[in-house]
Amino acid sequence: MNGVAKTAVGAAWLRACESERPDRLFDDPYAAAFVAAAETERADAGRGSGAAGLFGDHLVFRTRFFDDYLSESGCGQVVLVAAGLDSRAYRLDWPPGVRLFELDLPELLAFKDGVLRGLGATARCERVPVPVDLRQDWPGSLRAAGFDPARPTAWLAEGLLIYLSPAEAARLLDGIGALSAAGSRLAFEHDPAASAAPAERARTMPELRRIATLWKGGLGEDAVARLNARGWRARTVDASALAARYGRRAPGGAFLTATRSDADHHNSPE
Repeated sequence: MNGVAKTAVGAAWLRACESERPDRLFDDPYAAAFVAAAETERADAGRGSGAAGLFGDHLVFRTRFFDDYLSESGCGQVVLVAAGLDSRAYRLDWPPGVRLFELDLPELLAFKDGVLRGLGATARCERVPVPVDLRQDWPGSLRAAGFDPARPTAWLAEGLLIYLSPAEAARLLDGIGALSAAGSRLAFEHDPAASAAPAERARTMPELRRIATLWKGGLGEDAVARLNARGWRARTVDASALAARYGRRAPGGAFLTATRSDADHHNSPE
């Protein structure tokens, strides 16, 4: 794995660290196996390392927040866009009939499936891997895999938009909107102001500089207004509002969630 795909291993390592805590906010029993299979040395990325210190708390909050978002979505169809080494199909309690699609690069999904097969892991819902490059016709690949655009869908784009330019992020979200029936839901991280300082700091740190060069900024400040103009009802949730619920100091940042209010509202350009 190279480039953006390789960053999924770092995220898995941070989830494995959280899963070892007695006061953990979630338990990901597969994360450590992904790290071991990728031959990532834990000694090179200890809890006090730049990655853990700069992004560890944020990743923990976002993982728990999106766990809750998906569990409470009420949608029978779920799409993880750029799923990475996400193991929610295996570790969350899904209601009967849920079909979960995972979109990501072929080599990343092949690596992931190999590790899970080796563990004898069994998904708790119908899991459908969709090997595809998001720069290609991912909607066509998703439909070909059995996705039904007439069904309400819970979409999650976790840890993805920062790797896209504003124009690329807008195209991705327009593609999601075109496939979303009324009642569909959408979530991703969104707080450009809060993320700017950590991003600049990461660019000065040798262990994170390579990853930081891949960041393009994401959708930008107008995400809520843009989605509201395209048939969604969007809102942001500040991480500080979750601190009391999670029993942890808030790391900063925010998340965006949206519900599709008008299935006939097409994503026309402004």
